[in-house]
Amino acid sequence: MILKGFKEKSNKKYLDKLLSERQVNVSDSKIKSLGVILNIDELSDFELFRELGNLIKVHPNNLKIIAYSSNDKGNFNSWDVCFSPKDFGWKGLIKKPELQYFVDKKFDALISYYTTDELELKMITAVSKAELKIGILQTDEQINDLIIKTNFKEFSLFKQELFKYLTILNKI
Repeated sequence: MILKGFKEKSNKKYLDKLLSERQVNVSDSKIKSLGVILNIDELSDFELFRELGNLIKVHPNNLKIIAYSSNDKGNFNSWDVCFSPKDFGWKGLIKKPELQYFVDKKFDALISYYTTDELELKMITAVSKAELKIGILQTDEQINDLIIKTNFKEFSLFKQELFKYLTILNKI
C-alpha cells in the first residue's frame, strides 16, 4: 500500500517533468493519422470515433483507438489496446508493448476524450509524440494544444466544434 503511493508520486513527478519540458510545434500539415485515448469506464462506443475519423478524412488504417480502465479485470477483446494502472511502472515506465507503440507513433492529431482526472490517462497524453493534442479535460491545460470545452455526453457537439476548429486551422 505504501509502495503504491510512492509509485504514484514517482509518476506524478514524471508527468510534471514532461509538461515542463514540452515543446509545442504545430505544423500546417493536413491530418492524415489520428490517435484516440478514451476512458472505457466513461464511454465505450468506439464507433463514434470511427465516424469522426471519416468526417475529417482519416483513412481507417491510420486511426488507432486505445482505451483505459481503472478496473484491471475487464474483458476488452473489441479494443485495439486497452490499458490499466498495472501497465505502468515507476517513473512513467510503460510495461505494455502495444501501449508503448501507440505512444511512440507520430500521429498528426491525438484526441484525449475523457473527463476523469486519472494520472495514467494524462501521462499517455503527455508522453505521446502526436503533433496536435486535442482534448476536453481542462484540469491541466498544459497537456492539450486545443481544448474543446463541451459536455462529455454531447459527442455530436464535440464533433462539430472539432471540425470547425480543424477547418479554421487548415488541418482538414
